[in-house]
Amino acid sequence: MNQAQVTKFPVTDQVEEAMAVSLRGCEELIPKEDWLKKLAKSASTGVPLRIKLGLDPTAPDIHIGHTVVLNKMRQLQDLGHQVIFLIGDFTSLIGDPSGRNNTRPPLTPEQIKANAETYYRQASLVLDPSRTEIRYNSEWSLPLGSMGMIQLAAKYTVARMMERNDFHDRFKAGTPISVHEFLYPLMQGYDSVALKSDLELGGTDQKFNLLMGRHLQVEYGQEPQCILTMPLLEGLDGVDKMSKSKNNYIGISEEPNTMFAKVLSISDVLMWRWYTLLSFKSLAEIEALKLEVQGGRNPKDAKVALAKEITARFHGAAAAEAAEQDFINRSKGGVPDEIPEVSLTGAPLGIAALLKSAGLAPSGSEASRLIDGGGVRVDSTVISDKGLKLEAGTYVVQVGKRKFARVTLS
Repeated sequence: MNQAQVTKFPVTDQVEEAMAVSLRGCEELIPKEDWLKKLAKSASTGVPLRIKLGLDPTAPDIHIGHTVVLNKMRQLQDLGHQVIFLIGDFTSLIGDPSGRNNTRPPLTPEQIKANAETYYRQASLVLDPSRTEIRYNSEWSLPLGSMGMIQLAAKYTVARMMERNDFHDRFKAGTPISVHEFLYPLMQGYDSVALKSDLELGGTDQKFNLLMGRHLQVEYGQEPQCILTMPLLEGLDGVDKMSKSKNNYIGISEEPNTMFAKVLSISDVLMWRWYTLLSFKSLAEIEALKLEVQGGRNPKDAKVALAKEITARFHGAAAAEAAEQDFINRSKGGVPDEIPEVSLTGAPLGIAALLKSAGLAPSGSEASRLIDGGGVRVDSTVISDKGLKLEAGTYVVQVGKRKFARVTLS
């Protein structure tokens, strides 16, 4: 059966292109056939699809790893569909158990409000605010009341709930599971019912909750939503997922010069992964650029283009241009394409000891002298504090104009 036979609505070139945009970089689209039907129907009727992203504002700041899902939202938004940015102010009071081996402490309403305002302000640097519907799930969760909550709980079994990996593993290990944690996936699923969503996005760790939305929509007589999960972005080290605790992240509120330099520090291999998940260039443009590099063009040109695009997204084109020029001025072309890779243990490690162990200074006293002279940079930032201790993570360390090392500290 070809795609044109899947739905009574025609699968045009426009629909095929929308499907390609949907699949770009995604981990899983469930089920593809249903999403194709929805796209075809929307194209024929002119009725936008309702695309939901639910976020619990558990922390006020986000890094570019968090924007992978937001980028997908923007791509679908640019196709003309209705984007719903859902603030989980009610579900934050429960605490999401996803991927946890213990109960997450719930936030206070004051913390939730403050975090939500900061989070949306940052997310608006990726989404088009004029075409984004902002909702709070307390709108329908609070009026549900105790009777409604009991009726909702009756629509799912404990046996099915225990199929969830983190619940299963905690139960097997004898780790406590509070009854209220069962309510989280139910409430997230009920959000899809309340919003009549056609597609819900999330990270791979949210798959159980997203499937709950499909189940509950059927229970309430609605057409079930499709699910699109996005992968977790590898951090600067190209190994672990981007995380503040790993110090391999780029915060979207970091200074333009720092952001630009950090993007340039990633490997050539990781660069293409970031292009797929973070760039707004079309897949055809990225493939053309990749062919140019394979044909002999310096991969640094592609990396500079990516650094400028990401920096411009969060700071504007002028700041991105200035960051590029600053990088050129400071290091005569930036971090070299090939720099020594050094692995050290003993985190947290003092900066002087790190310089000596990495072979960037002959002794601790010479390292201190270099720091005093302003000749030491970590991730493009001049270091002036000789007492600085670096936590576990990956850093591009520069001494003077020509000595570099990519140091992974554990």
